[in-house]
Amino acid sequence: MAKRTVAAIVGLGLALSACAGIRDHKGFVIDQTLADGIQVGVDNKDSVAKTLGRPTFTGQFDPNDWYYVSRNTAQLAFRDPKVTDQTVLRVQFDQAGNVAAVSKTGKEMIASVDPSGDKTPTLGRKRSFFDELFGNIGSISQPGLPGSQQ
Repeated sequence: MAKRTVAAIVGLGLALSACAGIRDHKGFVIDQTLADGIQVGVDNKDSVAKTLGRPTFTGQFDPNDWYYVSRNTAQLAFRDPKVTDQTVLRVQFDQAGNVAAVSKTGKEMIASVDPSGDKTPTLGRKRSFFDELFGNIGSISQPGLPGSQQ
């Protein structure tokens, strides 16, 4: 009886350990002291690159916008990861390469996008699987058309 109890406790412990949460960090590791040290009108692209390093990405429409993205996630077992903390540091430069603005946003800027459905809408007629498979059986071919025998 005692062996069964011990085996049950060990089995339950192993089963619960498989559902342990996973914490992960993705992106840039932002040092708050260094990020706060960037000053408008004083720093330029070279000094920002030396202080913070290369940006996570630059602006698609304006290469003078540098973005440093940091994200922490938590995940339980096989579920989708949930964002627990996010910081996006945006450094904007003027045409001369000097810092024009520094802004920081957080998790509140994450957008939730819901797809419209499981299927992509297409134009044309809607035929079932069997219509596609057996639709041409019994159709009369005309001479000169592709697939017809002359």
